[in-house]
Amino acid sequence: MQEISLWGWIAFAVLVSVLLAIDLFAHRGKHGGSRRSAYIWSCIWIAAGLLFAIFVWLVFGAARAHEYLAAYLIEKSLSLDNLFVFLIVFNNLAIPKVYQHNVLYWGIFGALVFRAVFIYLGIAAIERFAWVSYVFAAILLLAAWHSFREDPAAQETNKVVKWLSRHLPVSREIHGARFLVRQNGRLLATPLLIALLGLEITDIVFAIDSIPAALAVSRNRFVVYSSNVFAILGLRALYSALVFALTELRYLHYGLAGVLAFAGVKIIIDEWVTIHPLAAVGITALLIGGAVWASLRGIKGSGDER
Repeated sequence: MQEISLWGWIAFAVLVSVLLAIDLFAHRGKHGGSRRSAYIWSCIWIAAGLLFAIFVWLVFGAARAHEYLAAYLIEKSLSLDNLFVFLIVFNNLAIPKVYQHNVLYWGIFGALVFRAVFIYLGIAAIERFAWVSYVFAAILLLAAWHSFREDPAAQETNKVVKWLSRHLPVSREIHGARFLVRQNGRLLATPLLIALLGLEITDIVFAIDSIPAALAVSRNRFVVYSSNVFAILGLRALYSALVFALTELRYLHYGLAGVLAFAGVKIIIDEWVTIHPLAAVGITALLIGGAVWASLRGIKGSGDER
């Protein structure tokens, strides 16, 4: 399997670190919290993710670049589920908007670490035991059925946050941007820490679905991990940009179910039928685009009736 040398990983780590530092600086305090800023940063992160395909092309060639684009679009699509979790968690804990960026920043940072571990273990398992691929396919098909049946926008509470709030010593008040506070000699978690833990644990659950989906189009560690990283780096900005529209995308979960099902079927038939990565890009775009279009058309139809 073609893998990148150490210098490539170092260059990638430096690039991601610089982008994260710029993002943290741009959103320090209350600065950069407007909806216009969120749209701009969403475009920046998406552009960075797409432009990174050029680097992959130069290092690995066109075939790997196509795999990167397919994995990136699949991961970006599936990461939309995270946005609904952000909304539910912040609403459950009444986290003010001014502190949400801080929680999301560290939540995404943690996700980068966990994704690296899962991707390494997933590829190592496939290389050692070929039948693991079919286990991943079964996970994807089961996740597709679950996503088809349940609309995340209809959920009102997050079970992880509910459990953490019951079992951890928690301060009921917001203490600025602090995650821990000492009261009466006791060290307490603030609602921000509960939100952070809730996001991290939920992302781990989501990774069980999304990483096998990326492995459906590529088994290259660098391609899979870099596509994951760029797909989730812009989630904070994307959440801020779409927070008011999330609950209106009532058919989006059908599109996500389609993406998961497609990835699962691709793994199963890969031994007999080869689907080009660019075809995977088109199918994913068609599924998500169709779901968004149907949602927007439904909103327009409801408005016309009124």
